[in-house]
Amino acid sequence: MNKKLYVGNLSYSVDDQQLNDLFSKVGPVVSATVLKDRYSGRSRGFGFVEMEEKDAQKAIKELDGKEFEGRKLVVNEARPRREEGFSRSR
Repeated sequence: MNKKLYVGNLSYSVDDQQLNDLFSKVGPVVSATVLKDRYSGRSRGFGFVEMEEKDAQKAIKELDGKEFEGRKLVVNEARPRREEGFSRSR
């Protein structure tokens, strides 16, 4: 079964391929995505990586707190998305 990981504190220069390459050193990667701002196209500084469960646990142990591109990564299990459909008052 696959597990989705949250990867935070990414350098804004990191792209999907670099994220994939980093996690591939731990185990096979199903997907790796750096989230981008929808208007500017710039990285938002975090992303998600999907891996087999055993490899995901190994990636958390090996990569959480590791320096990558000048920043210490935050790697943990992704939380489920919040339910959309609520409105925010401004």
